[in-house]
Amino acid sequence: MADRARILTILLNFRTPEMTLRAAEAALAEMRALPGELLIIDNGSDDGSFDQIRSAAHERGWLEDGKLRLLASPVNGGFGAGMNLGFKTGLSDGSAPEFYYLLNSDAFVQGDTIRRLRDFLQRSPGAGLVGSYVQGTDGTPHRTAFRFPSIAGEFEASICTGIFTRLLRHWVVAMEIPQQETQVDWTAGASLMIRREVIEDIGGFDERFFLYFEETDLCHRAARAGWRTHYLPDSRIEHVGSASTGMKAWQRTPGYWFDSRRHYFTKTHGRAYALLATLAQTAGRSLYALRCVLSGRKRPGPPYFLRDLLRHELRASLHPSADPAEMRPTSPLVKEPK
Repeated sequence: MADRARILTILLNFRTPEMTLRAAEAALAEMRALPGELLIIDNGSDDGSFDQIRSAAHERGWLEDGKLRLLASPVNGGFGAGMNLGFKTGLSDGSAPEFYYLLNSDAFVQGDTIRRLRDFLQRSPGAGLVGSYVQGTDGTPHRTAFRFPSIAGEFEASICTGIFTRLLRHWVVAMEIPQQETQVDWTAGASLMIRREVIEDIGGFDERFFLYFEETDLCHRAARAGWRTHYLPDSRIEHVGSASTGMKAWQRTPGYWFDSRRHYFTKTHGRAYALLATLAQTAGRSLYALRCVLSGRKRPGPPYFLRDLLRHELRASLHPSADPAEMRPTSPLVKEPK
């Protein structure tokens, strides 16, 4: 009976059709031996991506056995909105699968990645989400096991000093890569298996996060509802990283990153905490900048980050939105634990 548990693999494309086809090919190779389907959603690319993917799927015969479906969203509502569309679409017979598998368009499953994630959740009552070991296409491991962000974590990440990392080790957001299965606070959505009951219980992604922090919020809501999140190193993917967002080449951090960061802290801890988290990051970055000046080192990261962070915080403080407790999700799929 366990082997009959169906999986809906949701692969979101935004203007990366060639990479999406590569990710789909790897996922289909495994999904053909598993019950379920692969759903590719074009997230409002408006660049011919959908037609290119559909044409290639026809040419390769991928649409002949019912394992692959294609869906075009008319708008790009972000990662969470695209995945919510997949949750609501479900399987081709109209039913909901036992498991949802979220896969990035620049992520390529290795071996029996999907089966291992599903089997782990099946044998682990109380575990609601589980993510994979992630490595770059050059073999470099990526840190994808995380603690929830906090004031202390913001300070540690921004000051970049070993003594503070040691003192604040229990609040460091990016954990050392676990060598065995480990319970974590949250893990990356590049390769993430979710039990159907989790979505039924807490709903899908909060679509007020356009990009970034949406997985953090989902895992936080799941934890509040009693569901655990795990990291499974035996399940592996190769990941290019930031293919759709262009994060690696950012000249300035986009406003939606600051929006998502502030929304996460405000939603989970309140406005005062969000402000203190920003002040902690400001203090850490200022001290690190001073160290760089004194040592003659170049400061890493996008230029004007601190200026943009403070400007965004000031604007948000002067024009606050509704109180977090009164805010309502933009999607009917999203619920909040009571």
